[in-house]
Amino acid sequence: MTFKVTSNSFKDGDYLPKDHILSADFGFGCAGGNVSPHLTWTGAPAGTKSFAVTCYDPDAPTGSGFWHWVVCNIPAGVTELAAGAGSAGGKMPAGALQSRTDFGAPGYGGPCPPEADHPHRYLFTVFAVGKDKLDANADTSAAVIGFQLHFNTLAKASIMGLFKR
Repeated sequence: MTFKVTSNSFKDGDYLPKDHILSADFGFGCAGGNVSPHLTWTGAPAGTKSFAVTCYDPDAPTGSGFWHWVVCNIPAGVTELAAGAGSAGGKMPAGALQSRTDFGAPGYGGPCPPEADHPHRYLFTVFAVGKDKLDANADTSAAVIGFQLHFNTLAKASIMGLFKR
């Protein structure tokens, strides 16, 4: 069985609904709901001890992309995150850790590319991890989480959402 991620919130390659776009509270000029999307995954390989989830915009005009969501240490028995799980007040599975994004804090921060820019790609990736827990805390950067994932990922699967304003 192939490792695969899907969502009830959007289909791969579709534009993300307004609920999942950054809210006005962040001051970037968008007015969405800032609700993390539903994600579910199947086909994790044998030896998976935990999962990690990221949302990354490779099109951000930063020279290094933009990390919108970083979650690690999701227990191996979990195969789904409900819509809103990564948002303020959302329910993450026990043991899961949200770490710092490029917004400077843990938790989901929705898309909000510059006005009149081309559509940006938002890659929601689920990693099957061969360790129970990555060495991380809520202030660990996405780059450090990515470094650890590089050496501990057994498989990964992605789904892409788009957004343009």
